[in-house]
Amino acid sequence: MKHLIQNLITSKAKKLLAIHKPLVIAVTGSVGKTSVRNAIASVLSAKFRVGTTIKNYNNEFGVPLTILGAESAGKSIFGWLKVLFSSPKVMPEVFVLEYGIDRPGDMKHLCEIAAPDIAVMTRISHVHAEYFRSIEELAEEKAVLLQHAKQLVVLNADDPRVLGLEGHAHCPILTYGFSSAANVRASNYLLQTREDFSFEPGEHFSTITADVTTQDGDGLALELQNLLGQHSVSALLPAIAIAKHLGLTREQILEKLPTTQFEPGRMNPIPGIKGSLIIDSSYNAAPASMEAALEVLRGFSPVESARRIAVLGHMAELGQYSEQEHRMIGLKVGEIGVDFLLTVGERARDIRRGAIEAGIPEDHTQHFDTPASAGRWLDGEIHKGDIVLVKGSQSARTEKVVKDVMAEPLRAPELLVRQTDYWQSH
Repeated sequence: MKHLIQNLITSKAKKLLAIHKPLVIAVTGSVGKTSVRNAIASVLSAKFRVGTTIKNYNNEFGVPLTILGAESAGKSIFGWLKVLFSSPKVMPEVFVLEYGIDRPGDMKHLCEIAAPDIAVMTRISHVHAEYFRSIEELAEEKAVLLQHAKQLVVLNADDPRVLGLEGHAHCPILTYGFSSAANVRASNYLLQTREDFSFEPGEHFSTITADVTTQDGDGLALELQNLLGQHSVSALLPAIAIAKHLGLTREQILEKLPTTQFEPGRMNPIPGIKGSLIIDSSYNAAPASMEAALEVLRGFSPVESARRIAVLGHMAELGQYSEQEHRMIGLKVGEIGVDFLLTVGERARDIRRGAIEAGIPEDHTQHFDTPASAGRWLDGEIHKGDIVLVKGSQSARTEKVVKDVMAEPLRAPELLVRQTDYWQSH
């Protein structure tokens, strides 16, 4: 039945694309896909009617559902019949889609559903690597997207492994990043935050400023509210590159960039109990995003006796690289010199081992089997002024830690990931 439904919705999605011929922008990579996708969709909405990935629908089921403007009907036959016999009232002029892969052959299949006019590659990291013999094989699978791009390929210049895939493209290439060689280049990054943590969620906490030079030599001054880290700026650069390519004015771009919102669990600052700050990155984790999050934590300087605390859950789908990559994150923790480390989940023990190996005193670390136990411990130990980074893969459920120590837990459904009835029962 699953295979039949997949074939039916795919067939209908392909027919709609053939009839309406929207521009298809496909975003892939190991990390950062959703943030980049959101930024592109937000900026292009200044000129086009834009459709974008629903929820996290980025696989062989999710991509056609997004094109149909529908959600999964689960096990409901009548629900699937409604999906199959309904059509979008208005078809987008542009689709901005995420393409996620798990196994060899997945990307070719997604491109057969919706061939991209524009392809974007964010970063390559050891994630979704269980069914690949090497990270090189994983990168080659993702590079299939570039082969299918008909109009433009946009690559992250800050990732040498991504740049190494440029030979797969058969159309013009633009690069983005902080690299001096990037076609769309960011510089002069500065993060400023308020000194106290008594803000309300959504109120002003931080400001990022950066200068961007575009592929046509135009200069844009970015000012972004309540975002953290250079990766936040990086996520906006493909949007700027594509917007320029499609003829948007600098006024249209600058109008939309500040309104771009990153989804919950993606480095969101949240007030914590006892006057602490929680950096909520509980949506997911991969080695590259773990390192980026820890770099953000490094940039904070706690006042007086306050501490930088890292609460790190395991990273899933690393296959043969699991032990190695968890240990490397532990070494990164030691390099940054956090004041206290909490690890969550069996595989995260290797993070703790790496951190101790790197010089973090063992009594400044704690390991917990469950996020609930980590949250309870942190609830009792957190101090005023502490800055707490919480990050882990979806299966680590580190959002439960955030909920335990956020100042307003009743706002969890609004501010945190995985707060639906389904997730609360699992």
